[in-house]
Amino acid sequence: MRIKGNTILMAGGTSGIGRALAVRLHEAGNKVIIAGRRRELLDEIAAEHPGIEGEVFDVTDPASIRQLAATVTAKHPDLNVVVTMSGIMLPEKVLDPGSLDVAERTVETNLLGTIRLVDAFAPVLVRRPEAAIVTVTSGLAYVPMAITPTYSATKAAVHAYTESLREQLRETSVQVIELVPPLTRTTLMNSENNPRALPLDDFVAETMSLLESQPDARQILVDRVKRQRFAEVTGDYDAVFAMQAGR
Repeated sequence: MRIKGNTILMAGGTSGIGRALAVRLHEAGNKVIIAGRRRELLDEIAAEHPGIEGEVFDVTDPASIRQLAATVTAKHPDLNVVVTMSGIMLPEKVLDPGSLDVAERTVETNLLGTIRLVDAFAPVLVRRPEAAIVTVTSGLAYVPMAITPTYSATKAAVHAYTESLREQLRETSVQVIELVPPLTRTTLMNSENNPRALPLDDFVAETMSLLESQPDARQILVDRVKRQRFAEVTGDYDAVFAMQAGR
């Protein structure tokens, strides 16, 4: 993936990693369209960063995703990169009455949302001479966190889906990239002030550097996430799992 000169849809970019990465991609010389549920946040970003456009959509609504695809491809026929950033992360205790609702909403957003976005945009992207789909997983795809079992499971599923998607699109113009964030200082799980979390600006700066230096990358792995990503290989899995479980 080229670091500039793209037309990029950031599906789920009104806060956190999505917003920060969208701004940096815009500043690097890309046309960026951010999609999210809240028009006021989209307008705020557009006012702060002239040139970024916003589209309202709901990643849990298949009809909304189809409408987003129709609208964005009509306005931007040169669209060549889609980032499936939308996601929720909520704690669950399986014996609590509300845990199933949390689990179902997490699957709908994180997993089905990703799959539906790919289904809507892949037929358009394969017609571009150079294109990319960027899925977003997590270090928790490789070592789950006990308090967020469904979030961890959906990210593992998105990883598996991404691997298969890359193989299916191997002979097309579409590069498939998995972005794997570690614990980062965002609103997810109230991590803004977590001293163990990677500062958001540091994560985005390293990610941009990796995208530029590794244009053919299959995964974008900042240093902080590598212990989780390779825990099974290094024999560190049990220690990392226990640490993430708080014991």
